[in-house]
Parts: sequence; C-alpha cells; structure tokens
Amino acid sequence: MSWHPLYRNSKFRHVYGKAANKDKCYDCVPITLSVHDNHFCAVNPHFIAVVTECAGGGAFLVIPIHQTGKLDPHYPKICGHKGNVLDIKWNPFNDFVIASCSEDTTVKIWDIPKQFLTRSITSPNKELLGHTRRVGLIEWHPTASNILFSSSYDYKIMIWNLDTEKSVLSNPVKILDVHKDVVLSMSFNTDGSLLATACRDRNIRLIDPRAGVVLQEDTYKSHRVNKVLFLGSMGKLLSTGTSRWNNRQIALWDQNDLSVPLMEEDLDGSSGILFPFYDSDTRMLYLVGKGDGNIRYYEINSEKPYLNYLMEYRSPLPQKGIGIMPKRGLEVSACEIFRFYKLIPTKSMVQPISMIVPRQSESYQEDIYPLTIGAQPALTAQEWLHGVNKGPLLVSLRPGSGVVNSLPQFPEPEPFQKTTTPSHSQDCRGRIPLEKKQRQSEVQDSRNQLNVEEMWLKREQTRLSNGFDIFECPPPKTENELLQMFYRQQEEIRRLRELVNQRDIQIKQLDLELKNICKNADML
Repeated sequence: MSWHPLYRNSKFRHVYGKAANKDKCYDCVPITLSVHDNHFCAVNPHFIAVVTECAGGGAFLVIPIHQTGKLDPHYPKICGHKGNVLDIKWNPFNDFVIASCSEDTTVKIWDIPKQFLTRSITSPNKELLGHTRRVGLIEWHPTASNILFSSSYDYKIMIWNLDTEKSVLSNPVKILDVHKDVVLSMSFNTDGSLLATACRDRNIRLIDPRAGVVLQEDTYKSHRVNKVLFLGSMGKLLSTGTSRWNNRQIALWDQNDLSVPLMEEDLDGSSGILFPFYDSDTRMLYLVGKGDGNIRYYEINSEKPYLNYLMEYRSPLPQKGIGIMPKRGLEVSACEIFRFYKLIPTKSMVQPISMIVPRQSESYQEDIYPLTIGAQPALTAQEWLHGVNKGPLLVSLRPGSGVVNSLPQFPEPEPFQKTTTPSHSQDCRGRIPLEKKQRQSEVQDSRNQLNVEEMWLKREQTRLSNGFDIFECPPPKTENELLQMFYRQQEEIRRLRELVNQRDIQIKQLDLELKNICKNADML
C-alpha cells in the first residue's frame, strides 16, 4: 500500500517573510520604554508613527514613510500629552489625522501637515475629556467617518462623534459600562455593527455598541484571553491568551455561541503577549509575539480543520511592538501581501518585514489581490448613529485603477458649412453629394480626434516620464528598485507600442475609406 502525503492546494503555502535592508529601516528611533501591551506603532501609506520617550510627558514621532535611514536626534515630535502615550491610531479615511491616548486620561486628535515636520506640535485639533483614569485603547470605526472608540482603566468604553467644530469634547455620544475590569482588546466586525472585547476578567463579550447591550459572553474558564479579533465576515472570533498551564494559546469561537471554543491550540511556553492580525483578502492569520522575533502565519478555513499552519518567520531580534501597512500601501509588483513594521528597542530601529508570495511574473497578480478596503467611508457619523449598517467600500489594487483614467473630452465636431460654389460632382444629384459630405465629415472628425489625443499625450509627457509621475515616484536608490523600475518601463513600452499599432490600423482604415469615397465620386 503506497503512502500519499496530505498536501493542501493553497496559493499561500510558500509565503515567506523578507526583512528590509538596513538602508530601508528607520534607525536611531528612541522607542518607548512603557510596558503597556500595545502596538506602539501605526502606519499608513504616507507616514509611520512610533511612540517614543519624552521627558516631562508623552510623545510620539511621525516620520514620512520614505524617509528611511538614521533619524535626526532633534527630529520634531507630537508632544501635547502630560503622561505617557499608550496607543496611537491613524484615521482610516484620512492619512493626515491621527488619534492618541495617554495616562493623563485624555484622547487627542492631531492634524499632521502634508509637508515635512519642521517643529514639534503641541496643540491638538481636538481633545476628548471624559475618562477618569488613564486611557489604554482607541479604535476608529471601520466604515463610518469620524467615529472613535476609547477604553480606559475606569472600565468604560466611550463612543465619540468627531464630526463637530468644537475643539474640546467632554460628552461622548454613548458610554458602554458593561465590563467589570480593564478592557484589554477591541475589535469590530466588517460593517462595524458589532464590537468584540477581551477583558481582564478573562471573558469575551460581543456587544451592540449603539444599544450598549451585551449579546454574547463566554463562560469558558480554561482559556485566559488577552486579545480578541473578528475574522472578517466568517462569523468567527479568534482570541489569544494563556491556558491553565500558562502556555500561550489561541482559540477560535463561533460569534453566535461563545460557550465553548471551536478549537484550542497551545503554541509555546513564552510569557509575551500574542498580537493577532487577520487579512480578510487572503484569509491569513498572523501571530506576532511580544518579546520574541518570530511571526507565525496560518490560513483560516470556514470548516474543519479551521486553522492550517503555513510557516514561521524567525528572527533573533525581539520586537516590543508592531505596526501594519494598509493593503493600499503595499508593493503589488513584488507580490507583497502584508507588511509589518517591527519595533526593535535593543537597536533603536524600526524594521519593515514584507510577506511575499513567490511568483516569477512581474505583472499584476489578480488572484492574490482581490478587491480590498479603500480609504473612503461608507457612512457618515450621523448615519451610523441612527442605525444604518453598511460594509466597507472596496477598491482594486491594480496599478492605475485608483486614479480616474478617463479619456480626454473631445470637442464637438463643427457643423458642415455649405459652399457657395458647388463642384460639378456635387450638383448632379442631391442625395449622393450629401452622403459624400457626411462621409468626409466623419473622416475629418476622426482626424480631429487623433490630433486631440496626440496633443493630450504631449501634454502628459511634460508631467510623466515613461508613464510614471516623476513627482510621485522618487528615483531608485537600490539595485532592486532599479530592476523593478526597469520592468515597469518595459511594460509601459509594450503598452505604448500596442497603442501606436492601434493608431496605425485606424489611420489605414481612414485612408481606405477616403479612397473609396474618391472612387465613388469619380464614378458619379
């Protein structure tokens, strides 16, 4: 009897982690010494924010995403808090707005200038006052604009509507007072209608945030939960914590029944917190351990076996915190499906780690990049507060699809003007010369369109170099970037050649039509 190994057919089976070179890292970054169990890092396609040490209060750095290398020790900070900063989160619908919370019991909203920071910012755009103890967690609503959730050591979760001109807010729109201890983690489902929380009393709660009602609460005591996460639209929750024997453990739950987990799995005996991250586009789960340098990743199934182990990225450098880049900021030409920003306090460095699907082709891989969450809100704050639910707006990651690439608007063809001295062929019959005039006008309109397209292309060439915006794409710095730019240029040249061939064919067709018209005129 032959033995057949059980292989799973998965396009993500060979995903590997690739750490950035030193010139692509952020060096000399004074990472915070706080022992709070948070990420301490937030990333978007424009900036990376890192909580740092600051005498006389709390502060964090906001560094442009392309400004790698050594950081100036006098680099400006965001330093308006009176206590240590415990959490920072970028607005998912505005890359220039960030929220921060601190031990000084406040939440502050900051506007980041689009240019480089030239001086430290001390005055926030908005200040949220309502908690009586230090604020440890903040989360933006995933589909509604200007809705922020904050959790404090006073055991309360407050919902804030930032869609107001007031600079100081002291009255939240809703207070969730359903926990008996400190909230350790918050997570939303896809449309933001449900909130899952992990509490220090070891319970997971599923809450309707607008009604303030607990819909589900687990009573399972063998799993001491630390972090909880919604698994997209699968109807399941994943939690990380410890078992009875203090082993690090993950558990999978049905959101409609939290009495017993669907599965439990012990990982190791380390003591650091496990941060879970879920990619709903690829259905991949990443587990990042605080204090160790490893990143485990799995594939999630809707049926048993729910969890399929893929691989583990190993590194000897321990991480204190972690940040993740939104999908719209990834390098799709390199088949990058996820990117971490690892805080390494022993070297005062932030190191990007890319998760890559090995593919030989340099073209866009549509099977690993389905439609993903964009940067536009699906609801206003008032719509969500009045009970409207709507899923996130999806966009394509195909290069150029995010920008409106509409064709130029051609001018309307001028009406045909009758001549005062008609030719001999035009005054023989009434119907034939009229058809001839219409055909000639169509040929002239087609030529006008070609001329307008050529003028538009010339105008674009003043701004574009080989099809790429020279202001958006900086010159390559490494050999890798140079190769990627070369392949992009080859693809652009191929596209332009196809465009020229289409123009040649169109010109030949117009010439043929013109010759036929002239022959018909001579016959008449």
